[in-house]
Amino acid sequence: MRRVRRPVLPASGRYGPRGPGARGARLTPSDGAPRTAVVVVNWNRADLTTRAVRAILDEGAADQVIVVDNGSSDDSVAVLRRALPDATVIARGTNGGFAAGVNTGIRHADADVVVLLNNDASPAPGFVAALRDHLLRAAPDVAAVTGRIVLAGRWSRLPSDTTPAPGQRVLRDHDGDLWTPSEDGEVRLNSTGVLVDRDGNGKDRDWFAPADRIADRDVFGFSGGASALRRAALDDVGLLDESLFMYYEDTELSWRLRRRGWRVEYAADAVVEHDHSASSGVQSDLFVSRNTRNRLVVALWHAPWSTVVHAAVRTLGRGLRLLAAPGTRREARLVLAALADVAGHLPAHLAHRVRRSRVASVPRSAVDPDA
Repeated sequence: MRRVRRPVLPASGRYGPRGPGARGARLTPSDGAPRTAVVVVNWNRADLTTRAVRAILDEGAADQVIVVDNGSSDDSVAVLRRALPDATVIARGTNGGFAAGVNTGIRHADADVVVLLNNDASPAPGFVAALRDHLLRAAPDVAAVTGRIVLAGRWSRLPSDTTPAPGQRVLRDHDGDLWTPSEDGEVRLNSTGVLVDRDGNGKDRDWFAPADRIADRDVFGFSGGASALRRAALDDVGLLDESLFMYYEDTELSWRLRRRGWRVEYAADAVVEHDHSASSGVQSDLFVSRNTRNRLVVALWHAPWSTVVHAAVRTLGRGLRLLAAPGTRREARLVLAALADVAGHLPAHLAHRVRRSRVASVPRSAVDPDA
């Protein structure tokens, strides 16, 4: 499908997008009924993807629903095409990572608004319409709207002196407390947007906060698991960076958007329930390796030097601490290998940092990624 080139929106405020021939206006129905496409990426989990996409199709708010199979090794493509005849199923020959899958879907989308949804998320009724309508009403410099992601199930906090049982599922909140699934527990939030701390860690805003938490509308970045992107903003800054493969792709794109004068807003009424890491797991070798590497890489490309130094020092310290304990040496090797990989490609990363700064229209010091 031919990609339609969208105009870059005008500046709104002191630091606005500076694309060549910048022009445009709010996306409103009077402009000719802006089209909305939803992109969902699948990899060997046709069951999860089918559930998510059926909910989107049942809502009926999307003009296009695109499912990208990211080189699955099972029969996902056949299953998806049989189960989802009203969706477009695109089969990639190889697994290029989450970013490559999403980009494939965006390139096939003929739409002004592109909604991204994780395949392990269950959207509530009205999810797509809430994101779309928020973006239609938003100021012209709003590039993305991020939804309200609620953790699936109920969760209870473990006492601080409790050691999890072997095989027990636990997640850690921003304060270091451990939580485990519990029938008599509480509903908790997964995300109301993305932030970056002084050590370069990308983190979900309101991670494990009470489900009724009221969050600010403005936020640094969007979550790639439940968000809507303005096509004009993507035309201005580009798509997700496929070299990251997976993890930190949304954080990296948020940095590019913010340094070009675009903003991100949060829509509390666009709700999904997320089965956290149902597709990959939070302690897999892939998670540890790619998460560590990409955190350092994105900091090198975009963050202030103080953040880069903090990130490198903390990563080295973590690797050495893990190496000193017999039970965590495998994780230590993964962390230190990721650090070595980034150091080995340092000239290329520094060159990338320079290129990004040259096209930016907003000073790095004017962006607060932790707010």
